[in-house]
Amino acid sequence: MAFHMPSLADSTANPETNTATRTYDKQKVLYHINFDDPKQLNIAMRNIQNHINAVGQDNIEIKVIMHGAGINLLQQAKDNLDIQAQVVQLKSQNVAFKLCNNTLTLRQLDYGTDLFDVQPEDIVTSGVAELAYLQQQGYAYIKP
Repeated sequence: MAFHMPSLADSTANPETNTATRTYDKQKVLYHINFDDPKQLNIAMRNIQNHINAVGQDNIEIKVIMHGAGINLLQQAKDNLDIQAQVVQLKSQNVAFKLCNNTLTLRQLDYGTDLFDVQPEDIVTSGVAELAYLQQQGYAYIKP
């Protein structure tokens, strides 16, 4: 007897089993960025966009919590048009970038001059405290 592996075409007949075309309920998600590896940062930004594409911009609330080395993304964006474009694109889809004030203070960074497109309302007291708070509020935690 031959084994039959169902193809994507086989699953389209029954939408309940076709995870490639699944629709999602509203989601609240936080992405945790505390790393500075350019390859990993690029993957994180792409993950966020793919997440929006899958769930729908009007069906998802995303907060990106940045502390420690993760703040380097917005520092690099000051001089990197590609990173700026990614940040602007995500913000236009209601993604909120939240930065740790403890990190800013420790690294003696001024959000208005040292980082790309950061406003006072983007600063949180503590990145790790904000992570815990948002999880208590029902946000799903993702560490890309």
